[in-house]
Amino acid sequence: MDIIYIVSGFVCLIIFIVSLVNLFTAPELKKTEISSEDLVSILIPARNEESNISNIISDCLNQTYRKIEIIVLNDHSTDNTKKILEQFSDKLKIIDGLDLPNDWLGKNWACHQLSQKANGKYLLFIDADVRLDNFAVESAVSIFKQKKVRMLSVFPTQRMKSLSEYLIVPLMNWLLLSFLPLILVYKSSNKSFVAANGQFILWEKGFYDSIGGHESVKNMPVEDMEFARIVKSSNQKMITLLGGNMVFCRMYPNLSEAINGFAKNFYPGFRINLITFFGFIFIVTLSLTLPFFYWKEPVISFVLILIILLSRIFISAKSRQNIFINIILHILQMIFVLIEAVNSVYRFHSKKLVWKGRKI
Repeated sequence: MDIIYIVSGFVCLIIFIVSLVNLFTAPELKKTEISSEDLVSILIPARNEESNISNIISDCLNQTYRKIEIIVLNDHSTDNTKKILEQFSDKLKIIDGLDLPNDWLGKNWACHQLSQKANGKYLLFIDADVRLDNFAVESAVSIFKQKKVRMLSVFPTQRMKSLSEYLIVPLMNWLLLSFLPLILVYKSSNKSFVAANGQFILWEKGFYDSIGGHESVKNMPVEDMEFARIVKSSNQKMITLLGGNMVFCRMYPNLSEAINGFAKNFYPGFRINLITFFGFIFIVTLSLTLPFFYWKEPVISFVLILIILLSRIFISAKSRQNIFINIILHILQMIFVLIEAVNSVYRFHSKKLVWKGRKI
């Protein structure tokens, strides 16, 4: 058989199996009630978030879990973030971020400062662009206790409106659910099965402090994955969930932010050498595009295309994304995987990774 069909068939079959497994087993954050008196500190780093901050504050104030404190760090914002926060000053604690030390990255430093002000038994770090259902905090705490984990993370359900978002944002869940049976993050002690998302991470404060908190990842651009590795290396349990209809986010409202944001995490998140990274990306993207153009054996090409499209359907459905759009844009999205791989490597090695107007 043609080598192109052999390689493509192998890659497509793996993705098909993993995506099918995730369709039925990937855990979601679902509405779960709990009676608890434990204080939860909701910690929100905010840098130039005037378009988002009032929404997430309102969501936090409307939580069914009432034993909470909300602490927001204004991280040297140059827009109206501080003024908007002051409108809620009687309902939350506002702290002004200190200057960034040379050996820290911005978000990690902001989260570290937040943790120092928190009084809760549990620490919930949330990005300012996240949106929460009223039961989100209660459900997260309930699952945290039920599963007896040390760390709980959620990949928010992504909301997309523009073409640029549809070209790039779906790739995050596609990468996650194509190659990792998400249930194994919780079920397996194998350190290879790790995934986390810094947009929503819940900790038990005692354990968070015992591993050094954000100071242990102070110069790591993909701190959420580093935390996941630390938890697994400590032989402790963690769980990573999909946001379902509980946690949402519109991450990148334009093409520039989408390209920069994806590049920030793409290559560093893999923690593999350059040749292995490019080899993996090149083989995967070609395997998922060539069957649409290479028709030496029409029947085989048709079967591979069917497998590819079914995998996209499984992942889109589980991620609550638009199935039709992801299918139509599949080839363009694979091209953007290659583009972002090159972009991420270039920015990482040239130290040109930038986020929120600050080098990281």
